[in-house]
Amino acid sequence: MLKQRIITAVVLLAILLPALFYPSHVPFACVMLVLVAAAAWEWGRLNGYSSRMALFLGAETLALCGLSWWLGLLDRSLLTVWIVASAAWVLGGAALLRVAVPGWPRLPRALRLVGGLLMLWVAWLAAVQARMVGINFLLSILVLVWVADVFAYFAGRAFGLRFTHGKLAPSISPGKSWEGVWGGMLGVVVLAVAWVWADAAVRPAVVSLYTRLAERGWWLLLIGVIFLAAMSVVGDLVESLIKRSAGAKDSSALLPGHGGVLDRVDALLPTLPIAMMLALL
Repeated sequence: MLKQRIITAVVLLAILLPALFYPSHVPFACVMLVLVAAAAWEWGRLNGYSSRMALFLGAETLALCGLSWWLGLLDRSLLTVWIVASAAWVLGGAALLRVAVPGWPRLPRALRLVGGLLMLWVAWLAAVQARMVGINFLLSILVLVWVADVFAYFAGRAFGLRFTHGKLAPSISPGKSWEGVWGGMLGVVVLAVAWVWADAAVRPAVVSLYTRLAERGWWLLLIGVIFLAAMSVVGDLVESLIKRSAGAKDSSALLPGHGGVLDRVDALLPTLPIAMMLALL
């Protein structure tokens, strides 16, 4: 399993890194198109649709993103989209975690389908626009999610249940603890402060999300990164809730050793549009 995970990770990096660092945003947008289409296919399968219908949903999402690109949405200010998407994630995420696994099947199937596809479409728009702003800006968002996850894992292993004596969401993801969440938040605060210092020292052409927030006040930086870390946990828990409802361990087996695309991007789905909102407000 470890060998399989390493091989898959190397292949993914060999595709993603050249696309990310290419002078134009076009290769990155194309790679993200493929990933979003694959995630839409997984979404269809998790919601009980046939293989043919799931393929259609993937193609439909690909067409929606491609049409948005052709219409020039990537070149426009999408602040209203980011605000609506952020509000939907905060309110919808809270509602879903409240009703937990039994509540998911009770939602109308059409609502689940459309909501998921719109969620992926918005994430694609946010990721590509963030890349158009600059590599440093996009990386600051991506690394925040990864650091929150890594710090949460090690903090949970080291201190889990020592202080709260209760799991974060035992019916959804039994392995997560409140200590892990706090560890993830501490990790992103350290990351943000270090990145602001690095931006000041290197003076890149495009500053990170952290520097943009810090320029308006360190209090805003602190609140912003903690909020993003919290929403990354919400994205992770929501996907776990849906998989548990579907009786699936992974969203698919597209990425050997890693599960599916949704398993890898779940925490990014809410954080990307929220980060774009914070950067523009």
